[in-house]
Amino acid sequence: MTTEKEPIGVVGVGWVGLVTAACFAELGHPVFARDILPEKVEALARGETTIHEPGLNELLARNAERLNFTTEMSQLLDSTRLLFVCVDTPPTYSGDADLGRVMSVVDEMRGDSSHALVMKSTVPVGTGRKIQRELADTGYASCPEFLKEGSAISDFMRPDRVVVGADPGNEWVAEAVEELYVPLGGERVRTDVSSAEMIKLASNTFLATKISFINEIANVCEEVGADVSEVARGMGLDDRIGPKFLQAGVGFGGSCFGKDVSALRKLAANTGYHFQLLNAVVEVNELQKRRVVHKLRERLGSLVGRRIALIGLSFKPDTDDMRDAASLVLAARLEGEGVDVVAYDPVAQERAAELLPAVEMAPSALAALDGADAAVLVTEWPEFAELDWAAAAERMARPLLIDGRNFLDPNLLKAAGFEYEGIGRAVEGSVPAGTAE
Repeated sequence: MTTEKEPIGVVGVGWVGLVTAACFAELGHPVFARDILPEKVEALARGETTIHEPGLNELLARNAERLNFTTEMSQLLDSTRLLFVCVDTPPTYSGDADLGRVMSVVDEMRGDSSHALVMKSTVPVGTGRKIQRELADTGYASCPEFLKEGSAISDFMRPDRVVVGADPGNEWVAEAVEELYVPLGGERVRTDVSSAEMIKLASNTFLATKISFINEIANVCEEVGADVSEVARGMGLDDRIGPKFLQAGVGFGGSCFGKDVSALRKLAANTGYHFQLLNAVVEVNELQKRRVVHKLRERLGSLVGRRIALIGLSFKPDTDDMRDAASLVLAARLEGEGVDVVAYDPVAQERAAELLPAVEMAPSALAALDGADAAVLVTEWPEFAELDWAAAAERMARPLLIDGRNFLDPNLLKAAGFEYEGIGRAVEGSVPAGTAE
């Protein structure tokens, strides 16, 4: 006899909410997902989504009978007990998180004693306690998400840990949430709400710090003639450090790292504590993108009138997300230098075109390289490793490549006729700064 799974409510069907809804449906739960945008709900009800996430469309199609999309909160309240809150919390001009969408959900739950809110949205520490004061009758728990764009489904289905925060009186909510995740495995971290909120912010800011650190090391490597790829490999073999997030490049982007670093820095400042380390993380990340322009200027001299190709535009591969993408800063800086910028991305091109109206969008990577004085690899899409780089060199006015992700094999590029420069990679024939020839 098959046991019927508990129905799940999801509030907000952006990237996190839609992945959460699809994955719970895949586990056999009836899911009722609500969004305030009628056009989005109508499209999802037809099986259409504009979010690019590998495997998501297939998951939605396979579980269409379990997925119910609506604009009405009442449908969630009539059908479910646990409501997973997955709404946006974008940064404000002050750097604080905008909790407007979260508090709109809170307003709809006032006086409700038969449901529980499970917070997946990333919120400042202390938000849960505030909500619990305002919703004394409603259950509450924090269950932060740790999904990575491009691998969100596998991250959900095979978590390394599941964090559930609940304060006294809400233990039943924590137990109900933990029960949902039992089939998925992973370490369970049961804690209080504020600690759960801090775990999410601290995790993302630590990863951002690790990226900025290796980028600083890369910059020093360029000055002394060391190779950051070798340095990172040697560092990563230490199990206290590990190899992940030690890939030097043009800096981090996306919707999470920058926002969460800013949120934690602002949270600390609001308490009177000056989080100096995070100030440096932000500064390094901003300067790293601009170093590419400096590299181009060193190689080409004046950039006025040059044609430079950006290869890849999304902030990382396997997503069409352009939020805080390095390409946005690079394109703006190059345009400011008088460059004619041309670009190509296999997935994010349509979104990028709206954000970069002055950039010429090419139909392919090779087309983008036609007549270019230089190219910058910005996003490490796997297809770029398979590109016919010898043919690309012949099509360029000058076969110069700045590999902003240290993604390509320098020897293969040089054999194809390219002048190659990575980030913190030793360049054959170069002389470290401060070294006499």
